[in-house]
Amino acid sequence: MEAFRITRVYADENGDSRFEDISRTLKPEGEIGFLSEAEKAESVIFRKVVPTYDYDFHTAPARQYIVVLDVGIEIETSLGEKRTFRQGEVLLLEDTTGKGHKTRNLQEAVRSSIFITLA
Repeated sequence: MEAFRITRVYADENGDSRFEDISRTLKPEGEIGFLSEAEKAESVIFRKVVPTYDYDFHTAPARQYIVVLDVGIEIETSLGEKRTFRQGEVLLLEDTTGKGHKTRNLQEAVRSSIFITLA
């Protein structure tokens, strides 16, 4: 069975942000390819970020997917773990409480992404 890999950022019971590798199962749907189950979304936001973007620790404003479209990012958890995410990768941000995470651009270039706020 096919799967779509996602990195989840969440707050643990102590409020520390952490990474978790998760996936969505994909089922064969003939010529159109493999599809996951539908998830309810509240809104879709298209975003461009200035080249010098370096945002200190913050929580996610809502449960949301982020789709990285071009310039990569580095996310650091409150425990100091860092991961980089490149074009085409998907994150699920669920650390809406707690100590938050830190985000920075990997290059000095305008970065484009899509935020999908979950219902």
